[in-house]
Amino acid sequence: MTENVLKLKDEIIEKIKQSLKEEDIEKIKTHYFSKKGEFSKLMLKMRELSNEEKPVYGKFVNDAKVLIEKLINEKLEEFKEKALNLKIESEKIDVTIPGDNFSLGSIHPLNQVIMDLEDFFIAQGYEVKEGPEVELDHYNFSMMNFEENHPAREMQDTFYITDDLLLRTHTSPVQAREMLKSEGKPVKFICPGKTYRRDEDDLTHSHQFMQIEGLVIDESITFANLKDTLLKMVRHLFGEDREIRLRPSYFPFVEPGVEVDVVHYLKDGTKTYIEILGAGMVHPKVLEMGGYDKNKYTGFAFGIGVERISILKYNVEDMRNYYFNDLRFLRQFRGSLKWKY
Repeated sequence: MTENVLKLKDEIIEKIKQSLKEEDIEKIKTHYFSKKGEFSKLMLKMRELSNEEKPVYGKFVNDAKVLIEKLINEKLEEFKEKALNLKIESEKIDVTIPGDNFSLGSIHPLNQVIMDLEDFFIAQGYEVKEGPEVELDHYNFSMMNFEENHPAREMQDTFYITDDLLLRTHTSPVQAREMLKSEGKPVKFICPGKTYRRDEDDLTHSHQFMQIEGLVIDESITFANLKDTLLKMVRHLFGEDREIRLRPSYFPFVEPGVEVDVVHYLKDGTKTYIEILGAGMVHPKVLEMGGYDKNKYTGFAFGIGVERISILKYNVEDMRNYYFNDLRFLRQFRGSLKWKY
């Protein structure tokens, strides 16, 4: 009976040697070692043996089984190693190939100015507010003391979508919305964003431009607070020795109103001024429409032209360059941002 075991063992060993893939080994295991497999049949024959022969026969069958299982495991490891070597070979990296050059982007110069000013004003206790670019006439003009058909509206001729819906001409509608939300409580915030007017594009004008407006309302706010804020901001942007000039000007939403100019030196050394923003004390009518007691509260507001700031800061000759998306222009501003976000 042991001859049958030897014959079966040799048969299995030969099949293991001839196996070409892992699936072949799995078939061998299923055929010979399952419950109805050949080894199970051999063990059933023990019933035909005497009690003395059973231990000898059982050990003989078990030794053959252990040997075959060992050979099977070795063959499986051999297949796995071959598969791994093939994978390593197919994924081989040629370290002599030149590496890829990835072109890094940079923050747009206008966004650099906005982020710089946000950083400055947040440090002064201001919040940052935003609002929709497509705005209602009510918030854009009426609440800013631009009465219907008032000539001052022509100063900010804009793009109308309907009779009551337009592209905002300034970020002042954000101020109007925030005043109503505050329900007569003190506020201190800036509102950056894109604005639109029907201006002819030239070196210093564009039909779209970036603006940062600020609003402070509280008790005992004076024009001196406004001037101090503007001077600190300008010196933060351009250096501690930079001078400003305030000129009386008309804006419907402030009284009094001023234009703010910054000293600028031309290449030949000539001293001149460039207008960068408008400002003033919040008009009493605007305070009332915003829900404030004009006899108790005062405030100041300002509107900064981001492009004008950037022109001065980076010596840009034509503000249209900011919107052409010319990489030759934009690459000049890599590394201009000196703070981390």
